[in-house]
Amino acid sequence: MSAAPGLGLLAAALACWPAPVAAVRVVRRAPRVADRSRVRPAELLRRRGVTLAAAPVTGLVLAGPGGALAALLLAATLDRHRAAARADRERTTATAGLAEALASFAAEVRAGAPPTAAAISAGADAHPVATRVMTVLGATAHLGGDVPAALRAARTREPAVAAHLDRLASAWALADRHGIALAGPAGAVAHDLRSRARMAGGLRARLAGPRATAAVLAGLPVLGVLLGEGIGARPWAVLTGGLVGQVLLVVGVGLVCAGLAWTERIVAGVAR
Repeated sequence: MSAAPGLGLLAAALACWPAPVAAVRVVRRAPRVADRSRVRPAELLRRRGVTLAAAPVTGLVLAGPGGALAALLLAATLDRHRAAARADRERTTATAGLAEALASFAAEVRAGAPPTAAAISAGADAHPVATRVMTVLGATAHLGGDVPAALRAARTREPAVAAHLDRLASAWALADRHGIALAGPAGAVAHDLRSRARMAGGLRARLAGPRATAAVLAGLPVLGVLLGEGIGARPWAVLTGGLVGQVLLVVGVGLVCAGLAWTERIVAGVAR
């Protein structure tokens, strides 16, 4: 019995695996609960390692040494794509969460609350990234430290909002230098971050079409193999039956992965 249909179904399942959209919605609606249930980085790395280790074993069983290398290339490409998509979603949700926290901070300051109390209140029910930023802000202000310097130092710990921390630090320094009430600059940064989050979400929705087209084109070789098996041409036997076929299998999968990576690079350039 040919293994081509099984390999085709496996490749199609990996390519079409859905993004965890529901998890993103839960983070937006209930940040604290989502943070406790969030997968830790060590656990995430372990899962990725298991996936990358299982792919060549499956490829070896189905298609020999060439299949093992081809499966590893495909799994690494898909893993990199998912990691980039996960980071992009985290940047968007963290930006939106920081915008809401800053808007709450500005409202508290306008109501007469001191910056320390306003930062603690704003970070109480915010996105985890925003909570950490508000904690740094409030603690530094309470100790009379250099808040802009503390925010810039936090860039390395919060890469999802690093550029926004620079903007917030500049706004805070401007308020200190000219004696401006903090509510104005904080509210302006919050409005800017809201606009950026909306723009990023809209752009991601517009780019979903090109990404889907690239995924469909990448799956056409699998369809071709399945059609060849259906008409009796036995392409799978050619790809797995000798050295030339094994080389062709690795080269073909490598070209598909290169096409996916190049397409993602083009799309990422448009998104930036």
